[in-house]
Amino acid sequence: MKIIANKNNNHITVGIDIGSSNTRCSIGQVNTSNTKIKLLGVATTPSKGIKNGIITDRDKLIETIEKVLTDAEIMANIKVTSAYLSITGEHIRSINTQAAIALNRVNGTPGNITERPIDQTDLFQVLDLAQAVSLPVDKDILHTIPQDYVIDTLDEIKNPVGMMGRRLEAKVHLVTAASTAINNLVSSVEELGISVSGLVFQPIASALATLEDDEMDLGVTLVDFGANTTNIAVYYGSSLRHSATIPIGSASITNDIAVMLQISVSEAEKIKINYASALSKMSSDKLEIKYQLNNKSGEKNITEKEVSQYVEARMQEIFQMIIREISRADIKDPLTYGIVMTGGGAELRNLISLAENCLNVKVRKGTALKIEGSQELANSTHFATVMGLLLWPVFSTDHVQLNMQSHGGFKNFFKKIRHTIEDMF
Repeated sequence: MKIIANKNNNHITVGIDIGSSNTRCSIGQVNTSNTKIKLLGVATTPSKGIKNGIITDRDKLIETIEKVLTDAEIMANIKVTSAYLSITGEHIRSINTQAAIALNRVNGTPGNITERPIDQTDLFQVLDLAQAVSLPVDKDILHTIPQDYVIDTLDEIKNPVGMMGRRLEAKVHLVTAASTAINNLVSSVEELGISVSGLVFQPIASALATLEDDEMDLGVTLVDFGANTTNIAVYYGSSLRHSATIPIGSASITNDIAVMLQISVSEAEKIKINYASALSKMSSDKLEIKYQLNNKSGEKNITEKEVSQYVEARMQEIFQMIIREISRADIKDPLTYGIVMTGGGAELRNLISLAENCLNVKVRKGTALKIEGSQELANSTHFATVMGLLLWPVFSTDHVQLNMQSHGGFKNFFKKIRHTIEDMF
């Protein structure tokens, strides 16, 4: 069978989710009749050379990406030439900002103060202006996501194109990332002959895959439990209100068990998966787990409940951090749909029950929506981000993404935006 390349094929979309624990790749085809994605290929492999979103060994990371790409390509019978990447890490920061323009200008020349219809050019102009914030020299804007527009005194407008007014204001959510982290990640992928179509902050990709429109409208928090980080995205009024990275993830639970029992991390991970519960009262105080000490000095026993008590304490700590981040969204009304949990850490036994007890909201697991032909593997919480990357070019409202398409791609756009900011300050 002839192998098809995804270059210049707008119907083929590819995502690569590079995590500290695992790297995943998905290949999909856009169904133009219903804007859903048909999954063609998916693969996963243990990650090497990256931790907390920072590359620690470039050669090992490239090997990891090459392995997962090859596996997905074979399954899909497609040669990957471009892809969207996920990104996470403590270096990522988000802010809400706003900008406004007068509409009494024609081709940049001031005119009479009269109402006129708003067009797409006006939207690009006001969003460009919203991006012109003072950034540290080592930061770049990753996302510029519109929240609402204001026309004169009318607010909470989602699409102002065609409406009349004298003044247009945009409220936006900006996500920034370390330039070095961006460049190193992109260059590692480009080393394999893959052009980077865009970078997506991990929880935003996961939210796109797992959240319903009603949830985003009436209020919900997406919590993506990774190995070394926990990422959140808060939605209200169909807009992204806050996003953040918490520098602790499910690997901390594994490390707690390893330290407590004086065993290897790999053995601790097995105990976590097979026996640990986020809610200790739901575990047995009679089921004993046998384990071998690191120093080979002998075998010991611990009950399932004892292990779970340590796990519960760590998860309660993470939930307190999540509460603090949700409060920073500054949303006065309660989030009707509570929390949607995804990522590999969301598979911890009884985690939903503990979350509902600690947070006093309804909680559900998030798996991919809008994906056709998904296998059981791809429908798990582990694959939420990489499925969201497939959806990104179809459903993204990110101004950075739209600008990248019209300014020669990834690298050229970041050069353009950096120069614009420097010129203004």
